[in-house]
Amino acid sequence: MKTREGDLIEDANDSIFDVKGLVHPPDRIIAFPRFVPNPAGERRRADVSYSKVYALSERFAFLEKKFPEYLVHDKVFDNRLCEVPIKVVKNHYHPAERLQNLYREDKLDSVESQALRFVKILKENANLSWSKLGISGSILVGLHTPTSDIDPVVYGSESCRKTYAALKLLLKDKKSPVKSYSLDGLRRLFDFRSKDTVTSFEDFVRTESRKVFQGTFMGRDYFIRFVKDWNEVDEEYGTIQYKSVGYTKIKATVVDDSDMNFTPCRYKISNVEFLEGNCAESVEEIVSFRGRFCDQARNGETVVAQGKVERVQKLGEREHYRLLLGNKISDYMILA
Repeated sequence: MKTREGDLIEDANDSIFDVKGLVHPPDRIIAFPRFVPNPAGERRRADVSYSKVYALSERFAFLEKKFPEYLVHDKVFDNRLCEVPIKVVKNHYHPAERLQNLYREDKLDSVESQALRFVKILKENANLSWSKLGISGSILVGLHTPTSDIDPVVYGSESCRKTYAALKLLLKDKKSPVKSYSLDGLRRLFDFRSKDTVTSFEDFVRTESRKVFQGTFMGRDYFIRFVKDWNEVDEEYGTIQYKSVGYTKIKATVVDDSDMNFTPCRYKISNVEFLEGNCAESVEEIVSFRGRFCDQARNGETVVAQGKVERVQKLGEREHYRLLLGNKISDYMILA
């Protein structure tokens, strides 16, 4: 089973998980619970009611109570992860297939209709093929509500670059239905995100106000996920070994932001100064598997970041160190 960021999977107990990253063990899928059966849940599909879990603390609490066997210490990533055994997966939901079905269906509800219209605008303005686009999130599994977000996925580096450029133009067009967040919208987003990522509202606004992959379409929130194509991924499970070596806070300059929009995102850095904690060698990059850290900083900008330091070892290559963001509520990255 080949899964990647943006896909959702469903286990034999009807729990639905969102897939993280592009590299997984051969018999398991790294994924975290997103929609879980709950008789009191407000979302319903067929005869099952669901509630949504989002904050990492909620997700781990749910797993510890319901599926402790899914929680493992992965020796390759040297991290405690939720890994769903492939043998218990009964459904694999593909964003591209869901989008194709929306395009073919005659009757769509208002949320599905807006999602399809938004993706059509992206396709036309970025000159993309349908195969490079998908719909993730609650719409992917038929658990959306009247207030649900639109969660498009764009596949492939070139397609992502073209979409990013098209969005910048759409956001500048006053007649476009695609809008940047207002200050009130940013406050609402901050209140939601601050539950599991600590930062000040002022620092939040400085980074989030300029991001183009998030905003509103016809008044509805959207969040676009950029994912590399399979032929652009050269890592397989176990070919790179990660080792946790501490927790630190650094100040650094971004020197390569070419992977800033992808999930996982990556920033190569230099002029690293350790503000708290330390490392035997200098940290060379900042990485995160959480979409909220995409487009967080650009070439030439100085950042302050706090997270877990990992040693990265690839066979036949020089080892290096990276700062991983997103595992703890105290992890952050802001403009200095």
